[in-house]
Amino acid sequence: MNVVDFVIRFGLALLLGAAIGFERQWRQKSAGLRTNTLVSMGAAAFTLISFALTAQEDGVYRGDATRIIGQIVTGIGFLGGGVILRDGLNVQGLNTAATIWCSAAVGSLAGVGLLAEATIVSASVIGTHLLLRPLGLRLSRSSFNNQEEGNFYYSFKIRCKEQVENHLRVLILGALKKDPHLQLRSLKSSDDGNPAYAFIEAEILANGRHDAEMEKLAARLTIEYGVTQVSWEVNGQQND
Repeated sequence: MNVVDFVIRFGLALLLGAAIGFERQWRQKSAGLRTNTLVSMGAAAFTLISFALTAQEDGVYRGDATRIIGQIVTGIGFLGGGVILRDGLNVQGLNTAATIWCSAAVGSLAGVGLLAEATIVSASVIGTHLLLRPLGLRLSRSSFNNQEEGNFYYSFKIRCKEQVENHLRVLILGALKKDPHLQLRSLKSSDDGNPAYAFIEAEILANGRHDAEMEKLAARLTIEYGVTQVSWEVNGQQND
């Protein structure tokens, strides 16, 4: 492989990766301009190494670039896993990880000499972000009324004096037993280094949205003697 051919393939991988990364950087995503550019360049470089090392004297490449590309896919899988974050039951970063994966595909296509195909894939990735994102937001808004369905996970946190801890635990159990749509998943206590106070945390599974019931329970606990703080929040949602 001559230097001109190398520069053309590698340069196109750089430009296309930068184009994908520019859109991600503009959206203020965790993997932006530099990350996608480097991923595309790296994939192209590894592919070009395979070609360079398998060139014969007659100029024909006897090697199998798919072996290197297979390893690139595996490596990008680890890199993509680093940008996926779990917050309770919600998962963030899947779109960013998929974009990195596509950037590697663009670099691999450029590396093997499929320049037009690499350009098409790059344009498709950018078009997906620009065109399908508004559509996805519109679909989310149109299905807002359906968000009451499914299972919701609530977290209850109570700070109280140590001597009323058991009484409050009994109150929580009693309140949840009265509602067949609520199920206690866990109930634990700790002193957080201060024996005079107890911290009670309850994880509740609800069939449907039950914010009013959660607020009612919080108000009931707040007026109890020895309670200094009560808070609750929705930790996540799971639909069919």
